[in-house]
Amino acid sequence: MPTTPPRSALHLAATLLTATVALYTALVAFGNITDFGTNQQFVRHVLAMDTTFKDEDLMWRAITSKGLQDAAYVAIIVWETLAALVLIYGTWLWVRRDDPSARRFSTYGLLMLMLLFGGGFIAIGGEWFSMWQSGDWNGLDAATRVFLLSGVVLLVVNLPSGKEKPAT
Repeated sequence: MPTTPPRSALHLAATLLTATVALYTALVAFGNITDFGTNQQFVRHVLAMDTTFKDEDLMWRAITSKGLQDAAYVAIIVWETLAALVLIYGTWLWVRRDDPSARRFSTYGLLMLMLLFGGGFIAIGGEWFSMWQSGDWNGLDAATRVFLLSGVVLLVVNLPSGKEKPAT
């Protein structure tokens, strides 16, 4: 009867941290789908730049078309949903002890979140659309939390386990 090797603490940490981010992302996507209007308003206000300082040198960046605003919001939801599914699959692979595949899919899902929250919300929303200027529609703190959480989990997931073969 084959025995399964004991799990290392690092394997357990990678499994549970990936599962935590997968759960969080799935809940965010689910919330955006089932309560579409709440964050739809957030995206509309950020893209319209209607609660910023209204600096003439920046306002040309504003997107006021509701169709384009809603398309951007739907794209965000699709991206979140795909990231959640990739992370759920990564968690499943960790549970099955397929560490190389688990590491790969967890990395993909975490990078998807870092691109969305770092590139999308912090860089594009925060800087291009001057979200930092808004007292009402400023998601930079939340985006930074998700970006940093994803980055920490990415580091844990990619720590060497001691089982890797040395490069030749």
